[in-house]
Amino acid sequence: MKKNRKFLQPILHFVQGALVGTGAILPGISGGVLCVAFGFYETLMELFSHPIRTFRKHYRLFLPLLAGGAVGFVLLAKVVELFFAAAAAAAIALFAGLICGTVPGMMQKTTGGEEGKKGWGPFIITLAAAFVLFNVLESSMGGTVTPNFGWYIFCGAIWGLSLVVPGLSSSSLLIFMGLYEPMAGGIGNLDPMVIIPLLLGFLAVLLLCSRIMVRLLKNHYVVTSRVIMGFMIASVLMILPTSFTDIWQLLLSIVCFAAGFLVAVWMDRVQAKQENEESQADGE
Repeated sequence: MKKNRKFLQPILHFVQGALVGTGAILPGISGGVLCVAFGFYETLMELFSHPIRTFRKHYRLFLPLLAGGAVGFVLLAKVVELFFAAAAAAAIALFAGLICGTVPGMMQKTTGGEEGKKGWGPFIITLAAAFVLFNVLESSMGGTVTPNFGWYIFCGAIWGLSLVVPGLSSSSLLIFMGLYEPMAGGIGNLDPMVIIPLLLGFLAVLLLCSRIMVRLLKNHYVVTSRVIMGFMIASVLMILPTSFTDIWQLLLSIVCFAAGFLVAVWMDRVQAKQENEESQADGE
């Protein structure tokens, strides 16, 4: 049984990486939310804070994760885009289910003790504030700008920020500003005048902000985790479909949400069992 789990673990991380890579460039989906949902957000922040040390320690996680992220970014995003075009409500419901299915496990990790009781205040405040913020951003950022080197650095910075701040969808913000299509076109054409500034902004934000997040998680784990959870749930409330063309679209969306929820619960359990086995092995 343990061998089966060890075999499943890299496959699981590959699939999770593919979903994060796909979600990172899809409108309405936050790559950071998916990182939190799949349980490797903290480790990813550590990687950008201390790259060599963290990669050596967690290379079994990062190798399939990065491979999956590349596949998701380049290949699966096209498939999901077709899914969005054919049935947008169902596709969004699937991603929402994947995110919500991880909430029980996250709550279990941060429940208990005095700090666990104190963490609910920041969670509620963050949930309300993030929901208002996302609505304001959605309604106000409708103007377009002319893309250039500086604006592509901005695109990269927003993209990096969406990994650090769960719930912030880089694609949605860039669509509102008219930068998403030229950026995506430049990436598809491997245009260095798009890719170079994009990477500069992306890495600058990650290297700066990841250290801050690592310190917060180390010194105030429960409160920081609850704040992140507030951002995450607020983003789900923002992307959930609210109108349907007919009863069949509604039923399909419910089925997709349930499927995503169950898959996320299963992945969370597999990961939890693997972590328990590894901790027991270290104890021996």
